[in-house]
Amino acid sequence: MENETERPKADLRTTLRSPLIIQKILINGERPAFFGYSKNISKSGMFIATTNPIQAGEQVDLEFQLPAPLKGTARCRCEVVWKRPHGTHLPFEPGMGMRFIDMPVEVSDRLEEWITEQL
Repeated sequence: MENETERPKADLRTTLRSPLIIQKILINGERPAFFGYSKNISKSGMFIATTNPIQAGEQVDLEFQLPAPLKGTARCRCEVVWKRPHGTHLPFEPGMGMRFIDMPVEVSDRLEEWITEQL
């Protein structure tokens, strides 16, 4: 049996009190477009709630505000590792699981510290 005083690893996702607005970065100088909301995040990825999830294996550039009380934004390339289409997995909302590909180390470290504090 596990020691009940052991804390979960910080790479496990944590529920956010306020969803983060996720923007998809468009190439060729266009402005970022709304992509969905993140309701949980880890140092290695996040779930994005969206009614139009993209296919597993696709990669996109994302930008998002870091969860409070962290300040600033994160911008990185992500890969869709799974998707949940609209209406097929009730009561869960549609969306996709994203893996960070090139998250800057300093941002990943700040997320890990924040997640550990939340546990």
